[in-house]
Amino acid sequence: MASQARDAQERKRHGRHYTPPELARFLARRALLHAPRADELRVLDPACGDGELLLAVHRELTATAPDLAVRLTGYDLDRHAVARTARRASDEGVTIDCRAEDFLAAASRLPDHAFDLIITNPPYVRTQQLGGATAQLLSKQFGLRGRIDLTHPFVAVAPRLLAAGGVLGLLCANRFLTTRAGANLRRILTTDLTPVELYDLGDTKLFTAAVLPAITVATRADHHPDCRYVSVYEEPGAEPDCATDLFGALAGESACLVGDGGRVFAVEVGVLCTGVAASAGTGPAGEQSAGVPSMDTSSPDPVSMTVPSASGKSERAGARPTSHLSVRASSPDRTVDTAWRMSRPGVDRWLARIAERTWRSFGETARIRVGIKTTADRVFISDRWEQMDPMPEPELLRQLITHRDLRPWQVAMARGTRVLYPYDVLQSRRTPIDLAEFPSAARYLRSHEQVLAGRRYVLDGGRKWFEIWVPQRPHLWGAPKLVFPDISERPRFALDRSGAVVNGDCYWISLTDLGTGKAATELAYLLMGVANSALGLRFYDAVCGNRLYSGRRRWITQYVARLPVPDPARPAAAEIVRRVRSVLEDGVPVADAGVDEVVAAAFGVQ
Repeated sequence: MASQARDAQERKRHGRHYTPPELARFLARRALLHAPRADELRVLDPACGDGELLLAVHRELTATAPDLAVRLTGYDLDRHAVARTARRASDEGVTIDCRAEDFLAAASRLPDHAFDLIITNPPYVRTQQLGGATAQLLSKQFGLRGRIDLTHPFVAVAPRLLAAGGVLGLLCANRFLTTRAGANLRRILTTDLTPVELYDLGDTKLFTAAVLPAITVATRADHHPDCRYVSVYEEPGAEPDCATDLFGALAGESACLVGDGGRVFAVEVGVLCTGVAASAGTGPAGEQSAGVPSMDTSSPDPVSMTVPSASGKSERAGARPTSHLSVRASSPDRTVDTAWRMSRPGVDRWLARIAERTWRSFGETARIRVGIKTTADRVFISDRWEQMDPMPEPELLRQLITHRDLRPWQVAMARGTRVLYPYDVLQSRRTPIDLAEFPSAARYLRSHEQVLAGRRYVLDGGRKWFEIWVPQRPHLWGAPKLVFPDISERPRFALDRSGAVVNGDCYWISLTDLGTGKAATELAYLLMGVANSALGLRFYDAVCGNRLYSGRRRWITQYVARLPVPDPARPAAAEIVRRVRSVLEDGVPVADAGVDEVVAAAFGVQ
């Protein structure tokens, strides 16, 4: 067991997860469909591991183009892996130029356009494991921006090394499709290369890594055809409707339900939509189309409701949104910040109807914040404070909402979890308490001082040793707020009026961002109605599409920010508010309230 744990730690540290043979064969086959066919095919794997991808290319060419000369080159830092590649190649009678060295250091010595095919499953090591200094150095060297992982520089060097018409066959985590951290890859794949095939392999578990995988095939070509986009996710309770195997379904031309290993998967087929704006959906080839919220919102004003503008002043609901709402839609620098999605005619028409009746997105309506992050939960969070000796002063122990406490519409804090929150909650700016005024809390915290003071990033950030790493805005906890979990199968947006603190496994919207009094409450009800509805879930899947294993979804800021809001000045929105109020205030069962129906009607869809 100890040996297995060490192996797992090493894999995580170095990002080593070797490609299974079936997946390697599929990637090699799809990439070779687009590879140039001259007298010789020059192939590189810059992180070759045990050589499976290079061997898969050779096997495929032996079967389909036996007369084509192939030159295979592989790099890897792990000398044992390189030796294994050499042995496997020798056993199959294949010649591979195996090099046990750091490819990222060697890349600058390689000539431009030296390869016709780069096929790779690069290491996936996030910034936290890389370290800040290394991440900054790689960013500068390879022209990367923002948060990176080790996959990014491996892909960044590919356009220079590929010959005209050359192909990149990339296996990596599917996170790059939709997250801000994936913007580097999306930028490279759309500005320096042309994606031609994309496979989101979802929760198939075709890959042993904890991350969900995706395959991208991109060419260094001038033409820009539509990129084939296929996704596959488990469909519990469904029955297969095709006789092929999983890889056959992935290569097929139409959607189907396919069985594999006792599970059933939904295979969806469309084309890639790369997007043009952070708040807009788009059509194929990046054209603005379905999913773009309408900015023409002039209408009668039968409902009195106000919403905050960029300046903090109120503007009448129904009025045309101020200029800050359209800045993101017109900024070309933000193109890569938009999540990629699958474009299909039926879904695009549905999104276009929603766009016509969208007033604003969630992100344009309010600020979405993550909960607190203590980075020392064992010290700050407990449901047994009464058993502590010393026990901190009760006024510092605040109720804590975690993902376990959230249901759709309601917060149910049955566990009694509280957080030691060492801040003055009456101050708008982060103001730590004076430990001299709270002797019990001081003694408790000092009993853990070694752990707390060991968080160097807290001290380096100019904080006191006993502070929480991300405390958020202390004075806002007392105001009503919408809260929802980071990860859940279905939306669980709930309204909290208890004044509780929100944990880092949840996100929240303060009603102070929505206005004041009744207007803020009604707008909160409107947001909840959309978010918890069947339409909200379908919109999320169509536009954000980020799912984890077992059907779970990530409800992080950048995804929730894209959800649409109907014009609160119109009767259809008022009806949503009325139905949500009946659930929250009158106890009407959700099934009888008809929220799904009125949300769909507000956007003019079925």
